[in-house]
Amino acid sequence: MSKRTLSRRNVLKTASTAPLAAAAAQSASAQTGPRSGPLKIVTTYKFDPAEVQKIAAASAVPIEIRICNSPEEFRQQVRDAEAVYGSIRGADLDYAPRLRWLQSGGAGMEGADPKVMQSNLTITNYARTFAPAISETAIGLLLALSRGLVKHYLPQFYLKKTMASVGTPKSGHHVELVGRTMGIVGMGGIGSAIARRAYYGLDMRIIATDAKPMPKPDYVEELHDPTYFPKLVPQVDVLVCAAPHTELTERMFNEQVFRSMKKTAYFIAMSRGKLFDENALVRALKEGWIAGAGLDVFPTEPVPPGHPIFECNNVIMSAHSSGWSPDRQVRLIDVFAENVRRYTNGLPLMNVVDKEKGY
Repeated sequence: MSKRTLSRRNVLKTASTAPLAAAAAQSASAQTGPRSGPLKIVTTYKFDPAEVQKIAAASAVPIEIRICNSPEEFRQQVRDAEAVYGSIRGADLDYAPRLRWLQSGGAGMEGADPKVMQSNLTITNYARTFAPAISETAIGLLLALSRGLVKHYLPQFYLKKTMASVGTPKSGHHVELVGRTMGIVGMGGIGSAIARRAYYGLDMRIIATDAKPMPKPDYVEELHDPTYFPKLVPQVDVLVCAAPHTELTERMFNEQVFRSMKKTAYFIAMSRGKLFDENALVRALKEGWIAGAGLDVFPTEPVPPGHPIFECNNVIMSAHSSGWSPDRQVRLIDVFAENVRRYTNGLPLMNVVDKEKGY
């Protein structure tokens, strides 16, 4: 297992899921001790041979990973499978009497079949696994806004083929982030990683909200429950959307929120697009309620051609690709292999999903 990609810090971060894993271990869908029989895992994901070898090497027992090429093959193979990697439809559960564990292929669970979320399966996900690249992208989007690259210099370079300074050394065309306040909604993997980079790298002050009780990290000045959100919004110079998508968080960043922000503040959306009202955001950008926005996610993806967001000169976007990199793939395999090791040894799994909360 690579020390670089699955560090002690990352393992400790998942320790908060141990109570959930322990509870799951008492159910019919989880291991209660070391096993001796083989483990069959069914998936439609195209693991390469080296990845299969790494996963198999982590197991305490012989392992079979069956890669299926069609829904029909998947349904046939899942009949005697104990684990699934990726996803499974609720309709297939009736054909999988031995199934106990689902390792989701992503971090968010909002797209999971409701029947699966209501089942006795132990479900684990990839929470925190994508955070390094996403947090780097968030800081990149923010700097592109604050240093005037989006509004003043990229249009010059690409459209006019010129390059001249804008404003004066004293004007607000270029903004420093040192000493400014960042508000983060959602202190899971993405929010925590962004907070660390902003605090240690940019000397920003961090205040945050999160629905789960958790110790306040040293790099966060204030940590509150979600009821503090209306008080957080007017204080911050950067408002970061890093919460999971649930019924409670959908469109939580709405017209009232954008109107409550400072006119000099930036909105950064990194988790799920359905957390913000796109029409209200367009108005906020065009009418100057806020200074700008950096968006990796959008309510409708891909963004439809001709959408009014493209008319805003104070927004920068990436196409929900902020978590991509070759290193991400290494982490995915390492985390899954570690969970295979734990499962086959009867140990609590990492990143167990709370199915009632949906993440």
